[in-house]
Amino acid sequence: MNRDSLAIETPAGPVHATAGPLQDDAVVFELGGAMRGQVHVTGTHHPQHWDRFTAVRACLGPVNAYQDTAPDDALPRLARGSSGYRGSLKLYTDVVGRPEVSVYSMETAAGHEPSPKTAATLTAVLQACTEHVMQREDLPAILTASRQRDTPALLRFLAWSTAHHQAEAARYEREARAARPALHAAVAAWWTAARWFISRPHPVLLLVLADHPGSLSRTVAVEQWRGPYFRTTAAREHEYARRAQAEADSLRAQARARSSARASGSAAVDQARRGARQTSERVHHDLTLP
Repeated sequence: MNRDSLAIETPAGPVHATAGPLQDDAVVFELGGAMRGQVHVTGTHHPQHWDRFTAVRACLGPVNAYQDTAPDDALPRLARGSSGYRGSLKLYTDVVGRPEVSVYSMETAAGHEPSPKTAATLTAVLQACTEHVMQREDLPAILTASRQRDTPALLRFLAWSTAHHQAEAARYEREARAARPALHAAVAAWWTAARWFISRPHPVLLLVLADHPGSLSRTVAVEQWRGPYFRTTAAREHEYARRAQAEADSLRAQARARSSARASGSAAVDQARRGARQTSERVHHDLTLP
């Protein structure tokens, strides 16, 4: 049983965090000193990559706040305070391997924002716990268990995301197609007004041709902008859909690889057992020969 203890310096004073035994996909820390209660730490996906489980998340309380809600009286609190606190922190690495920290929704059980000193204390404790788990030898097992836990929900989300972005791309493509005839019509109207003005100048026609809100010139400028903007936005939505689909495919491939590995492992164990049984039977037969 792993009972690693951390001494964390915080604005509220020293906090002692003791890691309990691994609970399948999480480590729960018992807090003492300037802060009392528990912190739940588990694996999670990278913030920019839904299919890459390389990050660690800590939640205030004894449970994974993204799956369960801890009772108010089970939330951690300062040793000299009466308010329990909710919140979480994610630790991951950036593209060059530097550690990055994201802090989410620090608040009291009643929904009030903590003071800056208390927020700094909560953040320091959460970060220390995530850093400890990130360096544990059993981190790969924690991340694998977390991937298995979250994959079904992530696949549902990514399926929705793919469909949503595809629908948005189609909508923007329709807008881009509509902008082309609208631009041609606006340009034709502007030239008609320009010919009228040349043949018979009038202040009203000058207002129609000038660049101001509601004029033909402004309409032409807007229609010239709409087409390229909607085409670019549609391409971006297509890329979002492609990425969501690729991440879903990656998660499925990882799940299949785990299933194949388990099946291969089970087959190897069965084969070893059969071999041992056959060897035992041969030895027994040899010993019983006259």
